[in-house]
Amino acid sequence: MKKNLLGVIDATTYHNDLEELLLHRSLGALPFAGRYRLIDFVLSNMVNSGIRSVAIFPKMTYRSLMDHLGSGKNWDLNRKRDGLFFFPSPIVDHDHNKIGSFENFGANLDFFYRSTQEYSIIANSYTVFNMNFTPLLDWHIDSGCDITEIYHEDGSSMEMYLVKTSLLVKLIESRNETGYTCMKDVVLDLGNLYSICRYEYSGYKKMIKSIGDYYSTSLNLLNTDVWKQLFLKDQPIITKVKDEPPTRYLKGSSVSNTMIANGCLIQGTVENSIISRGVKIGKGVVIKNSIIMQKCQIEDNCYLDSVILDKDVKVEANTVITGTTSAPFVVRKGTKQGALMKS
Repeated sequence: MKKNLLGVIDATTYHNDLEELLLHRSLGALPFAGRYRLIDFVLSNMVNSGIRSVAIFPKMTYRSLMDHLGSGKNWDLNRKRDGLFFFPSPIVDHDHNKIGSFENFGANLDFFYRSTQEYSIIANSYTVFNMNFTPLLDWHIDSGCDITEIYHEDGSSMEMYLVKTSLLVKLIESRNETGYTCMKDVVLDLGNLYSICRYEYSGYKKMIKSIGDYYSTSLNLLNTDVWKQLFLKDQPIITKVKDEPPTRYLKGSSVSNTMIANGCLIQGTVENSIISRGVKIGKGVVIKNSIIMQKCQIEDNCYLDSVILDKDVKVEANTVITGTTSAPFVVRKGTKQGALMKS
């Protein structure tokens, strides 16, 4: 049964409220929880559900996404048959918030023609969740529905759809006649010819659509109850493997309620924060309620509170950067920060 399901990830979405973090990457490639990317969650869910063929439709700045996923080896998708496929969107102007754009799919229709999987699961790349799709497929088949939309128990749509691959192809082919531009158009049309069903998912779910979403969802992972709902032993979230040494905690360092990835050097104080790989934190530094991405350098005697540092940021000695929990201060990738800064 599992071999009958094709994974389709729409990675074209762009949310304006995340602009500061999406200047050099697509939304699915946004670093999360110290060592993951947002796309790791939906892709891992697919692999854990037995899906062995996954098509990713990225757009614009997708180099970091392709660098992260590579051949799909870490997800066991580097295969002679099926595996991981990339289909960058050739369309310059379209709505980046329509999940499952038929125009994007239509530009690669041959892929769907060649697919042997009877059903397709169409998903976005920015939902943080851990779900096994096998019960969903069984439920969809038993219910006899044409299209099943996944809803959370809180009543919100998760913007994910299960449909027969043959029906998906038909919707793509007839898009000019029907006016349907994406899956959402179909399910919202009360006059459509298809039976639309809702499948309720009751597990942990957060959709990252703004800086506020990203910041609050990230720091909520410091709550062990939240962490246990998302990172399940029998359904692991898989990411790109990097060979790095353990983090070093030098004399005088102090760390509390913080997630720290490998390869860091910690000399200062860190509280209620998330520290990614390869970060260097100098003497006398105090970091609170912050997200520090990969390979940032924070020199001696800095103070950071409610801050998001993108990758490769250098903070010069004696610098103060503060934001608030409702409006964290975001520092762009690869920039240098000095002197006194306040949001």
